[in-house]
Amino acid sequence: MSSTGDKEGEEKKIELLIPLEVYLAAGLHIGTHIKSRFLKPFIYRVRPDGLCVIDVGKIDERIRIAAKFLARYDPPKIAAVSSRQYGVPCVLKFCQLTGARPLINRFIPGSFTNPNLPTYVEPDVVLITDPRADEQALIEASQIGVPIVALCDTDNDVFFVDLMIPVNNKGRKALALTYWLLTRQVLRERGVIPPDADLPTPLEEFEAKVEEGVE
Repeated sequence: MSSTGDKEGEEKKIELLIPLEVYLAAGLHIGTHIKSRFLKPFIYRVRPDGLCVIDVGKIDERIRIAAKFLARYDPPKIAAVSSRQYGVPCVLKFCQLTGARPLINRFIPGSFTNPNLPTYVEPDVVLITDPRADEQALIEASQIGVPIVALCDTDNDVFFVDLMIPVNNKGRKALALTYWLLTRQVLRERGVIPPDADLPTPLEEFEAKVEEGVE
């Protein structure tokens, strides 16, 4: 399934979590000009300007898989990490609604490996917003041997990542929608909300606020 093909044909293949237009408007499919070998299977095409376009169907599929996986864990033992500005409110809202543990802004080295630190946590699974920006958390999670779920853009390497969600992990709206969908799916998988129910929290609450004059 592509992000830009025959919409009617796509809907016959699989019903997306949200309408295709919503995915496209938020830019979840917009990658970078770099195509890492790990993300090649998830790239639908490369635009004439060199920008990679991620397959929306595969984004949708991986959000479902990641949610099913995360829902198996005790909520407080899920550590969600983001050092990126646009990812911080997404992680905070995800954790508020799912019961996961947020680790935002600068990740203090040793937070997963040094029990003497006040920031020390013992996660059973770690959710990473950006493998590059959150590299320290990624490395430490791999050192303690817990599974790692990560949002991966087309320029990311995926060393140590056990389950990737191929997606635009830099855009403000893209991150908000990704985490909103992931939250909704986790709660559906847990039975907190019905399988066809929407998240009562609006998407806007996941989205980082932009300072006046800055986009």
